[in-house]
Amino acid sequence: MRLATLSVALLFAAGAAQAATTSAVAELKPTQGNNVTGSVRFTQQAGKLQIDAEIQGLAPGVHGFHLHEKGDCSAPDGTSAGGHFNPAGHQHGAPTAGAHHGGDFGNLTADASGKATLHLSVPTSEISLDDGAAGNVVGRGVIVHADADDFVTQPTGNSGKRLACGVVVAK
Repeated sequence: MRLATLSVALLFAAGAAQAATTSAVAELKPTQGNNVTGSVRFTQQAGKLQIDAEIQGLAPGVHGFHLHEKGDCSAPDGTSAGGHFNPAGHQHGAPTAGAHHGGDFGNLTADASGKATLHLSVPTSEISLDDGAAGNVVGRGVIVHADADDFVTQPTGNSGKRLACGVVVAK
């Protein structure tokens, strides 16, 4: 009987491991009066969450880029996405700072044609695709802001209005 119970438990664990989410995507749509679009891919592997963004329609220059607490882009100005995702309760800061919001992705720099890319790797101890984890990004909102994040102003970085919003969906 014990062997049968152990076999069932091992089969269940193997099935659960195969079902783990290892990738997600957010398709960015412009907020009212804006033309910013793009996609953000999240890939989890070996204790890291890789974030790769391709954005277009920006004014040339620097723009704040954050993960927000709610996966709700229904408000015309994107405010329905709430504040920055902050599962550890840290102060706002640069993604390279020791303590910062889990949703602090830093800044995007748009070229003369309005295109920007970002490649950021974050430890899964901060944010992840792990089901049930406090730092799970699935169902959260990704926001591109009009202004640069100053990494100082609390709790937002003084990044200005929201130009685009997208909801993170598991793939």
